Amino acid sequence: MPTTRLLIVDDSAVIRRELTAALSRELGLEVVGVASNGRVALMKIPLLQPDVVVLDIEMPDRDELETLGAIRKGWPKLPIIVLNVPTSRGTRVTVDALTLGASGYAMKPAAAVPSGDAVDALAEEVVSRIEQCCPGFSRDQRAAMKPPRGFLAPVRHRIDVVAIGVSTGGPQALMDVMPAFTSDFPVPILIVQHMPPVFTKLLAERLAAKARIPVAEGMLYQTISAGQAWVAPGDFHMSVGRDGEETHLVTDRSAPENSCRPAVDVLFRSVAEVYGPHVLAVVMTGMGQDGLRGCEIIHAAGGQVIVQDEASSIVWGMPGIVARAGLADQVVPLKGLGAEIVDRVWRHRYSARAAV
Repeated sequence: MPTTRLLIVDDSAVIRRELTAALSRELGLEVVGVASNGRVALMKIPLLQPDVVVLDIEMPDRDELETLGAIRKGWPKLPIIVLNVPTSRGTRVTVDALTLGASGYAMKPAAAVPSGDAVDALAEEVVSRIEQCCPGFSRDQRAAMKPPRGFLAPVRHRIDVVAIGVSTGGPQALMDVMPAFTSDFPVPILIVQHMPPVFTKLLAERLAAKARIPVAEGMLYQTISAGQAWVAPGDFHMSVGRDGEETHLVTDRSAPENSCRPAVDVLFRSVAEVYGPHVLAVVMTGMGQDGLRGCEIIHAAGGQVIVQDEASSIVWGMPGIVARAGLADQVVPLKGLGAEIVDRVWRHRYSARAAV
């Protein structure tokens, strides 16, 4: 297995030393350098050429997000895993970091001198994030994806709902997509982003500030309306139900699927059941295969599926496996994804009125 090279950036000498020791014990990982602040990190990246940067976003010499922005500008595809402490402020800054392009996050111990168990737990979380954002690193040998079977011809049913599934790299990708939807957008948008509680509420707030339509965290029995978007709440599956003419959200804490809660498959299955062929499913950047089974059901019901392309994805796991299964009507770069969704919704709404 190829070695994945890490640069650790943290102002705490204890964290640098202990985290380096813990990660160096992991087969396939090599800590090639450490830095005590963002200025040093920016000098070391071109010299060390790491595959991943593990970055404390509370640096004493710079704005806490300045280093992240500088790395992302100079090395757009370099995975960045941010570290922060589990406080209310730390959570908010972490969500900001994710919307600015961080690939993942891990919460480090609050203690100045963390215990060995706390450092091991942090290292385990960092390794998990590395697996998510670096397809070349894996603790196990995952089965190879099925080869492509060719893309499906576009269908002509009108679209009554847009369902989006996304994971690693999703907050930043969603920030690019959401401004495409104007106040007259004629259908609701439902989003599953793999995130824990609190984070999803903050993400919805960040998206609402960027978007031209209302965006909120999903709530049980919330009525679904056109021109609005809902983000599945962390640690809850989100699906849809219908009572007469009214469609509403359903949230529950049933068992995780694909090791996820919320899970994309849960949402996709439910929209296929409620809306039939009038679904546009969008699978964006993310690790794993959550959404694949749901796309199979949407496809069988006559709905449409589009996925983000590999070049613009932080990880082409979720969209890639859907594309390789032959379930994608189109593979679209991130910069054109919002426009493609809008075009499909309006085009099929008025060019195929008979497709009810």
